[in-house]
Amino acid sequence: MLEKVIEIIKEQLNLEGVEITEDSSFKDDLGADSLAVIDLIMCIEDEFKIEVPDSEVENLKTVGAIVQFIEDHQ
Repeated sequence: MLEKVIEIIKEQLNLEGVEITEDSSFKDDLGADSLAVIDLIMCIEDEFKIEVPDSEVENLKTVGAIVQFIEDHQ
């Protein structure tokens, strides 16, 4: 699961060659602005067939938080 999420993040944010871990912060470590995070969440929703409520998006600040959300909602 983590590997697939990291693959999507690398593709969406053009981060080939960047080390991404479960603790990576989208804003601080990966340089993603809020629009990039929204686009990323939409790709995650499509890939994993889940829906992330707008109220939850602001809580998903790290790679691990997204993985946990997916695991909890599949």
